[in-house]
Amino acid sequence: MKKSKTTITAEEFDRRFDRSEDVSAFLDWSKARRPGLEPRRVNVDLPGWMISELDKQAALIGVTRQSIMKVWLSERIKEEADERARVA
Repeated sequence: MKKSKTTITAEEFDRRFDRSEDVSAFLDWSKARRPGLEPRRVNVDLPGWMISELDKQAALIGVTRQSIMKVWLSERIKEEADERARVA
């Protein structure tokens, strides 16, 4: 038997959310999106020594090469943005 989803008004949803109540029962997670975070494919040619070093570092912390590259790129982008904000 499928459980029917309860509906509430937006105002009631906001009130419950503001009171730190669990509102997850009122959300349709199958339609959830993260705007601006949609993945896009990028191809980058790197020298062999760099791939080897990336793989070593990734293995040290137990993640994939792609994961460590994403983290490092994200950290660097944030650092650069912070530096630009300090200079401005």
